[in-house]
Amino acid sequence: MTTAAATATVTAPSISQRRAFTAVLRRDLLVTWTELPVFLAQVILQPLFLLFVFGKVLSSLGYTQNGYSDLLFPGLLALTAVITGMQTLAFPLVIEFGWTKEIEDRLLAPMSTALVAGEKVLFATLRALTATTVMIPVGILVLGSIPWRWSGVPLLVLAMVLGSMLGAGLGLVLGTAVVPQRINIVFSLVFTPLLFTGCSQYPWPSLSRLPWFKVVTACNPMTYVSESMRAALVPEVPHIAPWICIPVLLGSISALLAIGVRGFYRRAID
Repeated sequence: MTTAAATATVTAPSISQRRAFTAVLRRDLLVTWTELPVFLAQVILQPLFLLFVFGKVLSSLGYTQNGYSDLLFPGLLALTAVITGMQTLAFPLVIEFGWTKEIEDRLLAPMSTALVAGEKVLFATLRALTATTVMIPVGILVLGSIPWRWSGVPLLVLAMVLGSMLGAGLGLVLGTAVVPQRINIVFSLVFTPLLFTGCSQYPWPSLSRLPWFKVVTACNPMTYVSESMRAALVPEVPHIAPWICIPVLLGSISALLAIGVRGFYRRAID
């Protein structure tokens, strides 16, 4: 009887936490669905114009070489995944911890603080995956065709998932480390280097003539998302091998989540 009672005591909170986690996630997804046009406009507008200008306009005017759009498209998929995950988590989290205190309602839910942070990371990852997937038909619409290899789809999907998780990890770190008054400044300082040193517009091996910049881009984890997607879609273009990219991304995600969850605990206690 004592063993059965202890088992029931351990199991009940676990079931309660799973239900609470699922309910909170379902609520966030429902809100996103009701605001789908606004969400798509927020996350797709910038990659869309980058794709249109660099992949279509400059190519049509003869300022870029033939095939540049094929090289560019995987990089913009990577940019969409990382930036969407980061934006989805960083700004709302700063506001919830800073002004609205809405995070207190989540912390009062019958689930652990770690699960509250985990739900936000999962939600941001799902939004980033949705935005990146939508960019595929958008690319076909803008460019007329996109580089595609069915044999590369498993690697592409893996890169999309890891890129989305990477962006969510960055968002969790920023959202718990930055005060509301400085989030716009800090986000600009983070976003610009991510955009221009993440190899979204050029392959990493092509930087041999700029060794110092090659080192800088190697320090940007988004580089490995871009290179993984190029390996999946345009393997004939020189790129960093996936067996290097995947471990680097896994390590980066683990480090960011560890730092972010620790910061989340600290802000939750405060």
